[in-house]
Amino acid sequence: MKFIVVFGYSVMSLEAMSRLPKESCSILFIAANDAEAAIVSEKGFETRVLDFRNDEDLLSIGIGTSVDIIFCFYPKDSDNVFLTISARAMDKSLTIIAIVDESESEEKLLAAGANKIIDPYEICGRKVHEMLTKPDISNVLEHTVFGRHDLNMAQIEIPIDSSLEGVMVSKLNLRNEKYNLILIGVVDRELGDQLHFTNGETDHELNAGDVLVVMGPSHGCRLFRNEVEFQWH
Repeated sequence: MKFIVVFGYSVMSLEAMSRLPKESCSILFIAANDAEAAIVSEKGFETRVLDFRNDEDLLSIGIGTSVDIIFCFYPKDSDNVFLTISARAMDKSLTIIAIVDESESEEKLLAAGANKIIDPYEICGRKVHEMLTKPDISNVLEHTVFGRHDLNMAQIEIPIDSSLEGVMVSKLNLRNEKYNLILIGVVDRELGDQLHFTNGETDHELNAGDVLVVMGPSHGCRLFRNEVEFQWH
C-alpha cells in the first residue's frame, strides 16, 4: 500500500484525494491550521496540522522513511519549491508531484527535485483546444451547451437478440438528427468491465451484455435507449 501525503488545501487537492484509490493508498492531509483540518476530516481523510518549513515536522510524518509520494498543492509556488527542496533532501527516492501557478516556476520545481509538475492552466487550455478542434465534440457543444439544450450521459446495455449484436462499434451512427449523440465508449464484456474509449484505435464487435456509453441531449439518450431495449431486437 502506498503512503501518500498531500500538502496544501485547495479544490484541486480535495479532488485529487477523492480520486486516489483508498484500497491501495493510505492518505494523510497536512493542514495549515485546525480549521482546514476540520474540513478535510469531515470528508473522511486523516489529517495533521504542522509547519512544512520545519524539518522535524516533516520527519515526524514519515518523509525519509515510510512516505512514498507527496503532493505539493500550496497556492504559492515558493512554498511548493521550499517543500520540494526539504523533502528531496530527506529522501532521494521520494516521488514528488507539485502544482505550479506561474509557468516560469516549473524549472525551479524541477531543479528542486520534483518528479512531476501539474500546470492546471495548461491542462485546461489543452482540453478546451481538443474539444474545439474535434468536430464531434464541437458539434455536440453547439447543439447542446451553446444551444441551451440539456446535456446528459447514459449507459445502455445491449440486450439478448438485439439487432446490434455483431455490429462493429465503428459502424454505429448516432450523430444524426434523430439522436444527436456522441458515443463515448463501450464496455466490452469479453474484455472485462473496463470502459474502452472510441478513439478510433481499436474497434469492438457488440455482443449481448456490452454497454454503450453515450453523451448528448437527454431526449436523444432516452430515444436511443428505448429503441435498443424494446425495438432493436
